[in-house]
Amino acid sequence: MDKNRVEGTKHEIKGGIKEAAGKVTGNHTRELSGNLEKNAGKIQKEVGKANDEARKHQDR
Repeated sequence: MDKNRVEGTKHEIKGGIKEAAGKVTGNHTRELSGNLEKNAGKIQKEVGKANDEARKHQDR
């Protein structure tokens, strides 16, 4: 498993928590920051999936 998948998942979870905390406290900056981190984590996770697929096809 590519490390980007693991790191992306971590960022996605961390961003979701930040976003929720920002919503609860009314802190729009924290909410936006969490949303950005969550979406960046999703992208990083997809890059990791693509790397895994490329590695799988390379091994064949």
